[in-house]
Amino acid sequence: MSQKFVVALIVSLLLHGILAAVLLLGDFTSHPKPKPTPAPMVPIQAVVVEKSKVAEQVKKIKDKKANDARKLRELESQVASAKKKRQSEERQIKNLEKKRKKKELEKKKADAAAKKSKAKAAAAEKVRKKKLAEQKKAEKAAAVAKAKRVKEEQAAKKAEALRKKRAADKKKKEKLAKERALQEQMLAEQMAQEMASRQQARKQQVMTELQRYTALIKQTIMRNLITDRSTMEGKSCKLTISLARSGFVTNVQSGQGNATVCAAAKTAVFKAVNLPVSQDPEVFKAMRTISLTVAPEF
Repeated sequence: MSQKFVVALIVSLLLHGILAAVLLLGDFTSHPKPKPTPAPMVPIQAVVVEKSKVAEQVKKIKDKKANDARKLRELESQVASAKKKRQSEERQIKNLEKKRKKKELEKKKADAAAKKSKAKAAAAEKVRKKKLAEQKKAEKAAAVAKAKRVKEEQAAKKAEALRKKRAADKKKKEKLAKERALQEQMLAEQMAQEMASRQQARKQQVMTELQRYTALIKQTIMRNLITDRSTMEGKSCKLTISLARSGFVTNVQSGQGNATVCAAAKTAVFKAVNLPVSQDPEVFKAMRTISLTVAPEF
């Protein structure tokens, strides 16, 4: 209950109490008039005075009753007004109570809705946090994958660069090897050519020396050869002579030719004992076994 209603109720109870006291204490009954008693014989003046007092008293009583009736009416009016006010206040209280209950119900609904909304918001927040965590996890995984991919790409680039470098080095080495091989081949060919040229020159030199010593040996044989024009003219003999390092004749073999000329030529060779030989090992090697043709000259 509100404070106004409590105050109104107390005022109403006080008014009812006052009214009850007035009704109980007030004299509203009609008393029977007293029978006139024989008045003593007084002077007329005294009778007039008593009537005046009585009239005054009666007036007072009437005034009191009128005043009491007025007070009673005022009290009844106040009680009625308090009752109306109380009823109005009760109606207001009922309306307020209805409004309070309505507001309480609305508050409960609002609280329930708020609770539901809060639960929904909490669920949504939970979902949002979960999605955020998943997003962060995905972003972290993407960052790790990106870092791994970048690392792999860098490793692949390094490997590719290393492969290209090795390929370039290999190509360079192959080119250098080819150039070196070509140079070596050219050098070898040049050396071979020089060697062949030297060998040819040497061979030519050896052949020249061989021819020279063959001619010297032939001259020695011709000096020691005993000739007979009648049996030897126009005849010849091919000899194969084996020589020692000192020029000593170790063996003489005759080949095609005239027997007389061959016999005389062999005798001439052995007569010389040592034939002229070259001190050059190569030349001597070529002339260790020397073949020549002896043809007597006349």
